[in-house]
Amino acid sequence: MRLSIRHFRELHRSALPGLCALLLAGCMSSEPRQLVPSITLSPETVSLSGGEPVGSGLNFGMSTALNESDSLSNIAILPGVRVRAVTPGGAADLAGLRAGDVILTIDQREVNHPDLVEALAQQTDTAGAFTLEVRRNTTVFQTILNASAQRDARADLVELYRADPIATRAGYVTEIYDTAGGQPRSGARIVELFDASPLPYAGLEIGDTILALNDVPVTSAQDFITRLNTEHTLGEDVRLSVARDSTLALETFGREVRLWSPGRRLSRLSLGPLLQYESSLSPEQTRLAIGDLWLFSLFSYSHEEGEKEYRLLSLFRFATGYGELVEEAAP
Repeated sequence: MRLSIRHFRELHRSALPGLCALLLAGCMSSEPRQLVPSITLSPETVSLSGGEPVGSGLNFGMSTALNESDSLSNIAILPGVRVRAVTPGGAADLAGLRAGDVILTIDQREVNHPDLVEALAQQTDTAGAFTLEVRRNTTVFQTILNASAQRDARADLVELYRADPIATRAGYVTEIYDTAGGQPRSGARIVELFDASPLPYAGLEIGDTILALNDVPVTSAQDFITRLNTEHTLGEDVRLSVARDSTLALETFGREVRLWSPGRRLSRLSLGPLLQYESSLSPEQTRLAIGDLWLFSLFSYSHEEGEKEYRLLSLFRFATGYGELVEEAAP
């Protein structure tokens, strides 16, 4: 098969843009426009009190430590526990204890480790009086400590919602309801919308309940958040099945939502000795060289954190933002 000059020109015109784009893509690279923070996902069931019942135990109003000797050259563990700090107005303060006192016994029981004091406080639920034998310097005295129940001071933590601060930038609670056929269903109801959330752009609003993610049912608010952040990437399009309470009945519809994306930025551009450009966010720095001829460049620029430097023909240099050490005279 013979190609005429006209056919060769047409083939050249159609291939040239693709070839240029391929070569340019090999010289360029990009990265997210901003650093994306990482988050730790909560389990499905969360105990905000750390597994302990709220209000359990007593409040002695002090912290204790091992009773070490005062000698730095001969450190030894002596009998008793040393009071490290006393809460003003607390039970220990009202009992006359001070930081540095040594508690020898509690209700005639020898106390030689802070863990014993902590265990005694946690295993008692009702307020009560304890007889303490205390040593202050070389004086040993007795006092009564009236400990109050912990429930008087500890706050009862109440979960408000589960937050997805990155992918959809919204807060959700688990919604459970019955369908028209009496079948129980669950989903993630939107209760908060954070800045730059993509949900309003897709027509979603507070009060809507997300029933399915890409046609897979949503069992809870945490299930929805976990799947968003483990099965999908930022900037990806996902399909949501949504339920909304209307004046007549429960309305269900589908929505395409593009997850929040940090955007892209040019991080590297290399055009041989003509142009060299590099930029990064961590650490924050930018470097530009025009006419890089190995030993010197026609023009170069660097910006690292708050420091900037300009060079022309490697002879003229101007810098700004560099830190200075200044010696200040003593007052």
